[in-house]
Amino acid sequence: MRIYLFLALTVVPLIELAILFRIAEATSWSTTLALVILTGALGAFLARREGLKTVRRIQSDLDQGVLPTEGVVEGALILAAGLMLVTPGVTTDLVGFLLLVPALRARIARRLIDSFQRRVVIMGRDGVVHGEPFIDVDAVGHDVDAPPPASPRRIEIHRPTP
Repeated sequence: MRIYLFLALTVVPLIELAILFRIAEATSWSTTLALVILTGALGAFLARREGLKTVRRIQSDLDQGVLPTEGVVEGALILAAGLMLVTPGVTTDLVGFLLLVPALRARIARRLIDSFQRRVVIMGRDGVVHGEPFIDVDAVGHDVDAPPPASPRRIEIHRPTP
């Protein structure tokens, strides 16, 4: 995981800078700056629009009593796209714009959901995968089905006034 973070925070910006320098050499600095500003503004607009659509879909799913799993994952992908689009660079903008394409985003979301489902064990209360599912985890604490503990007895202390 650390290597991915290292790559994301060091190598990707260096590649982006190299590409921006090449674009500036081929055109001009003002054209390059305009490209960065234009893609950032357009990306922010598109991310907001797609995000609002996704929020409406999540609300619709909740109104119908359906878990909005795909909507939530797509919302996270839209957030990632928005972050990539406001970051200066050509490759991050390309990836950001691709994540805003609804059909492609839905396919990526479906693959992520499938990957998550393979890693999480979901079972019924009797240990069999059926019925009302829940995620079984080891926990430390009190039993939620047990009665609440009795309140401690209150002791009043009277202090003499001087």
